[in-house]
This record gives sequence, C-alpha cells and structure tokens, in this order.
Amino acid sequence: MSQNGVVVRLFTAPDTGDDMVEHESVNAVENRGIEGDRYYKGKGIWNEWEDNPNNEASDITFIELEAIEAVREDYDIDLDFGDARRNVVTRDVPLNHLVGKRFQVGDAVCEGLNLCEPCGYMQGLVGKGKVADALKHRGGLDARVVESGEIACDDAVTL
Repeated sequence: MSQNGVVVRLFTAPDTGDDMVEHESVNAVENRGIEGDRYYKGKGIWNEWEDNPNNEASDITFIELEAIEAVREDYDIDLDFGDARRNVVTRDVPLNHLVGKRFQVGDAVCEGLNLCEPCGYMQGLVGKGKVADALKHRGGLDARVVESGEIACDDAVTL
C-alpha cells in the first residue's frame, strides 16, 4: 500500500436510509463503528441482512476517491462523495487488497472483512443512473474497528 494513502472525506448516517452527514473528524469505537452512525447503532441495511457474507456485521465502510471519479468520468454520473453511502473516502488506498488485513486509519486500527459491493437499495437512495453497475467491484470495503481511535480528514491510511 502506498505510504501516501489518506482520508479525504468522512460521513455518517444516523439511521438506515438517512442522508449522509459530513464530518472533519470522527471517533471510531472498537467492535461498534463510528459514534453516531447507523452501524454503531447496529442498524444499516448491511447489518440487517441475514445473508451477508460470513455473517459479519460491518462497523465502518470505505470507498476510494478514484472509484468515485471513475464513475463520474466513465458513466457520466454526477456522484457526490456521500452518495456511495460509505463512511470513509480514501485516496491512493487499494481497498480491494485489504480484505483480511489490518490497517491503521488515523488513530484507529481496522480489519478488512469483505468487498462492499453496491446494491439496488443504495442505487435507489442515490437515484442517479445505474450507479450500482458503475461501482461493481470498486464499491469499497466493509471493515471492523479492532482498536478505537479518532479518524480525521488528511489522516494517513497504512498497513
């Protein structure tokens, strides 16, 4: 992983389907997620599905800035940073390679669980073209928080 990987944007949603709220910094809590977020509260559509991969609930989600830019360019979809419904937008971080690995983001340590493939539910909330198709295989990463800590914009992301 590049030593230049950084956090670009941070988001939470208080409940399933709520609008994403942008933050400059957040507190990630071990085995819970980001304080105030739907995943922290045990909600969120992913955590409510009984058939999610490996039956593992996600604490926090990530997406690459580069994936958002590719959707804008390749599919001509005006995708805002929060539209993908992920908590952390990163730059220069190959998220698909972090499944099963621990990595540090700001002061928190996370472990990649699964690729976060987009779904029809997310597409319905976004309401912009075929965004689920555009994000296929680059929809981000579901992760667990294994050590609590603060995460802020411009923080490093490292193995």
